[in-house]
Amino acid sequence: MTTCTPAGSGNLHSSLALSKGRGCRKTSWASGIALKRSTQKELSWSCSVSKFLLFQRCNFSQSPFGDNQKPLRTVTSSCLRDGSTKYFDFAVIGSGVAGLRYALEVAKHGTVAVITKDEPHESNTNYAQGGVSAVLCPSDSVESHMHDTIVAGAYLCDEETVRVVCTEGPDRIRELIAMGASFDHGEDGNLHLAREGGHSHHRIVHAADMTGREIERALLEAVVNDPNISVFEHHFAVDLLTCQDGSDTVCLGFDTLNTETLEVIRIISMVTLLASGGAGHMYPTTTNPPVATGDGMAMAHRAQAVISNMEFVQFHPTALADEGLPTKPAKSRENAFLITEAVRGDGGILYNLGMERFMPSYDERAELAPRDVVARSIDDQLKKRNEKYVLLDISHKPREKILSHFPNIAAECLQCGLDITRQPIPVVPAAHYMCGGVRAGLQGETNVRGLYVAGEVACTGLHGANRLASNSLLEALVFARRAVQPSIDHMKSSKHDPSASNWWARPVVPLALASDAMSKVEKMTREVRKELQSIMWEYVGIVRSTTRLEFAEQKIGELEGKWEDYLFQHGWEPTMVGLEACEMRNLFCCAKLVISSALARHESRGLHYTIDFPHLEESKRLPTIIFPCSSVKSTWSSRQLSRQPL
Repeated sequence: MTTCTPAGSGNLHSSLALSKGRGCRKTSWASGIALKRSTQKELSWSCSVSKFLLFQRCNFSQSPFGDNQKPLRTVTSSCLRDGSTKYFDFAVIGSGVAGLRYALEVAKHGTVAVITKDEPHESNTNYAQGGVSAVLCPSDSVESHMHDTIVAGAYLCDEETVRVVCTEGPDRIRELIAMGASFDHGEDGNLHLAREGGHSHHRIVHAADMTGREIERALLEAVVNDPNISVFEHHFAVDLLTCQDGSDTVCLGFDTLNTETLEVIRIISMVTLLASGGAGHMYPTTTNPPVATGDGMAMAHRAQAVISNMEFVQFHPTALADEGLPTKPAKSRENAFLITEAVRGDGGILYNLGMERFMPSYDERAELAPRDVVARSIDDQLKKRNEKYVLLDISHKPREKILSHFPNIAAECLQCGLDITRQPIPVVPAAHYMCGGVRAGLQGETNVRGLYVAGEVACTGLHGANRLASNSLLEALVFARRAVQPSIDHMKSSKHDPSASNWWARPVVPLALASDAMSKVEKMTREVRKELQSIMWEYVGIVRSTTRLEFAEQKIGELEGKWEDYLFQHGWEPTMVGLEACEMRNLFCCAKLVISSALARHESRGLHYTIDFPHLEESKRLPTIIFPCSSVKSTWSSRQLSRQPL
């Protein structure tokens, strides 16, 4: 018998667990947001996560999926009513490379819903310039790719995960090519392989400097032509729908908000894949598109999923610094324009504004050092010299080569009066990628039954303390594919109770709020968002300290309390949903996860650098694990909207 119980989490607990091969041992609890100790099941990495889950099947009654039911092809608002429910075998939150690749495979075995917050192409994948790393050159090897990944990850990577990804990567590339993705080739007719920072070989498959866009194009084209896949555009996933089956938490779908029609749609599915991307908009400057507000990580945390390594926020060292351009953009960008790692891989040199090359004084690998080293070096130069940006110069290379390798960057800069074939590019670090996320095993499984993760929202153990350039699309492809078979097995052994849709109260749109109250809530939310971003950049940025982290923790707690009080004083109810308000609660949730994790790590490793513990400590080479603990007193961002089952 499946019984629903509240699944919202309250306070956070951080534990450090040592990853050795497939196993890990739990060590002492470190103080995160809560000081209270808690007992948790032991969670190991990789495939032993499956053992932790002890996958059992719910004895659901009759399936609501009729034999003659025809799946929706494309979903339009005209065919949906407020409070309507849709049933699918599989549901995917996110339309980047991980979500689409997974959807295409599971669609061979059942109906699939793909939920996308904006247009289907609006994802981090679409903005990925550099490429996909894979061992495709005879002089390269899986061992070399593994070594580069582990070194960049500051030896915090899970070796088995690294081996799996580096071994299976080439086949995933070949599958993309077979699906119609077009990558650059050399004069010899073979794939042109670029080299980027941290890589010892040329192994980056790319489509000029628009690789993500090309992969997204090929996948979307296949999705559009698949009759089993229904795409829900402009649908914001609000919260996962979970229930308790004994000691197991089970995911049965999620609620969404159609942001164009303001209708709430409930998706009931036997399997859910979270592929919702990252949380770059915790910070004021990010290369991520506006949709990257940590929705998946926050939803999973509220649904009792285990979270890991959230302190490792990657700042891309070279985003375009608009204030250094001859002509400023007409309006401020929603996300910073990325200058790909491949520019440095092709010989780009970093200078300060005094035209002094500085990277050799920080690292013997100079401009080819891993991203965390380069970002910290730039940050140090900016602070020492009180400057706003540095310069990245590729103009010493042949003009034809620059324009053929980086046409998108050249065109963007030229619009602002800068010719990259003759002038250096002004660049500055920007929040770029979350190495942490929802803890996953080797098949993308989580500790929540029926919930799988892939892409940036996941923490698979591949990246460790710092992601190697162009390993993100690779990881997304590999884990999207690996999650397929267990998802199919779970779907085939599960059945939904037709009444499941009524187990949770439905979120409501705040139509009852007076227009002036609503406008005040929206205005306040936008102001609070900017303040949160400012706190995160100032106190939880590239260089950290315990005092600054504790101050950020306090300030964010106060800010969250002030914001929630304001909402509820103006008539907002805990079950109400709106895009900006729900994004805000997710940003608060993710910010607290990052700070809690950062405070628990008493060393500097990879992307986490703290002046109080400036050195690596071998004894602390442990992943940070956050287990959710139920609490009577919790904030709106920390608990599911539909906590109380009907």
